[in-house]
Amino acid sequence: MTVFTTRCCRSLSCLAALFVLGLGAGFTVPARADGIEVRKAALIAAEDGYVLEADFEITLTHTLEDALNKGVPLHFALEFELVRPRWYWLNEKLANASQQYRLSYNALTRQYRVGVRTLYRNFASLPEALEFMSRVRVREIAESGALSKGGSYRAALRLRLDSSQLPRPFQVSAVGSREWSISSDWHRWTVSP
Repeated sequence: MTVFTTRCCRSLSCLAALFVLGLGAGFTVPARADGIEVRKAALIAAEDGYVLEADFEITLTHTLEDALNKGVPLHFALEFELVRPRWYWLNEKLANASQQYRLSYNALTRQYRVGVRTLYRNFASLPEALEFMSRVRVREIAESGALSKGGSYRAALRLRLDSSQLPRPFQVSAVGSREWSISSDWHRWTVSP
């Protein structure tokens, strides 16, 4: 077997030049990744209990953004679990919380609206509305005495588009489609008070 090499390809500068030429020839790096990612999550002790603080990065697909701008509201579900692992029995579930978000667009006022329970807030742009949704602060996670000092607990969190809340024709399109289903993976961490 004969191997042919050239002097140019042995140096790093030549490899960098080939990489730049490859980008110019049509090989591009995607500008954005559609979906939801967990940036950070923590369970923080407060006077009256435990508070969940989480930050997400939310990027809608072009299909979801187009549907939203045409008047289709998008519902998101935040899901949280807190368990105490036990070696002798099944894990004990200490907290199970969920929170719903409704993102909509009003063409008349040209504003985006985010609803959380009975709170509604309007935004001038979609990035502002998504930024508001990406900062989660939930108070009713667990009572102050629910976690014992020195114990070790497992927490899990995710945010997903609730496709069951879409209008029926869109639900059919959403089945198995990456354009209509965005979700973060379960983010798991250990809590030690």
